[in-house]
Amino acid sequence: MRVLEEDLYPSTPGKVKVERAGAMSRYLHRCFASTGTMFLWALFLVAMTATYLSVHSIVDTSSRYFAASWGGLHWERQIRASASPRRPPGSAEGAGLSVLVTGAAGFVGTHCSLALRKRGDGVLGLDNFNSYYDPSLKKARRALLGSHGVFVVEGDINDGRLLAKLFDVVPFTHVLHLAAQAGVRYAMENPASYVHSNIAGLVSLLEACKDADPQPAVVWASSSSVYGLNDRVPFSEAHRTDRPASLYAATKKAGEEITHTYNHIYGLSVTGLRFFTVYGPWGRPDMAYFSFTRNILQGKPITVYRGRDRVDLARDFTYIDDIVRGCLASLDTAGRSTGTGGKKRGPAPYRIFNLGNTSPVTVPTLVSILERYLRVKAKKNVVEMPGNGDVPYTHANISLAREQLGYKPTTSLEMGLKKFVRWYLSYYGYNRGTHTFRNS
Repeated sequence: MRVLEEDLYPSTPGKVKVERAGAMSRYLHRCFASTGTMFLWALFLVAMTATYLSVHSIVDTSSRYFAASWGGLHWERQIRASASPRRPPGSAEGAGLSVLVTGAAGFVGTHCSLALRKRGDGVLGLDNFNSYYDPSLKKARRALLGSHGVFVVEGDINDGRLLAKLFDVVPFTHVLHLAAQAGVRYAMENPASYVHSNIAGLVSLLEACKDADPQPAVVWASSSSVYGLNDRVPFSEAHRTDRPASLYAATKKAGEEITHTYNHIYGLSVTGLRFFTVYGPWGRPDMAYFSFTRNILQGKPITVYRGRDRVDLARDFTYIDDIVRGCLASLDTAGRSTGTGGKKRGPAPYRIFNLGNTSPVTVPTLVSILERYLRVKAKKNVVEMPGNGDVPYTHANISLAREQLGYKPTTSLEMGLKKFVRWYLSYYGYNRGTHTFRNS
């Protein structure tokens, strides 16, 4: 500080007052000039920060808006129009249902949605259009639904905000929950997707249903896979299902326990349907009959699995139209949920049914039928079934569904595959003369 003091106060006695004043003035000027510059820079930085935050907020809000493919008055009008029944309340068939169909762009979802719409029920679809198999097939199904007045919302069942919005806009009478991560073998590659869709997604949907007012009745797709290592045939709803052979089966079994919990605590009316190997037009490309068809037409070999001791695998193949009738009968006979706003008022129905064909057919027989309708001989590669979660045999006992739903399958595998092949050749534009596809 001594050096600074000497610089500020000169030693000449006669000039002390003037020099001190001038020096102080210059010092203060420099200080204020420096402070002013800093102040201007500070103002500039504050302005830039505010501008950045404002623009970032707008961009972030816009990105969230565009990322969410739902919302708005027009969207709500589409939802209401699609979900509104077209049967008058006093019609002979009774008042129409208002049904939320999850997985609506899927195989079973599309057929059920069309059947509901055809008889005058209100239908709103929900699907996330994931890439487990070719999304273009799902989009083609959505276009088919759209041509019949069924609107499909693109979204995920794990999106609680979306589900809450849907139930806020439409007082659904029923939910047909068909959205799921399917496939037994894929679970070994991507197990997390099964937990995400089949367990977390199911809980998310049930939460929305139990909070809804009125609460809808829930009909959902379980699976014949829950029978797992059960060796008693035909499979009955009374048989044990605590020994799953795959993660997929385990998630479906978990779903049955979870739905029972929501039925018990919240009064949700729940019907679980154990589907047995569904096939038909607009089916899933990952299913054996579907992939066999394409490979046979392309001249590629197909892999046919065989069980232990060279025993052929057999499946209770069930045609899609029969499954649809079982689904609609389940909706029609579902009792009311008894809760309001998440509070149970009394006991509600809880049911589980097998939906199958009751006529198991071996895989080699399936291949021979396809060969006949495709007019092409298959190149078969027969191998022993690996330990990937598949079971050697399925056979449904449908006596309970017959008794309570009036369920009666009518389509043989011969007839069903004939209809599938006709659709497949038309949809993919196969030319028998050139052995080529118009749509690959």
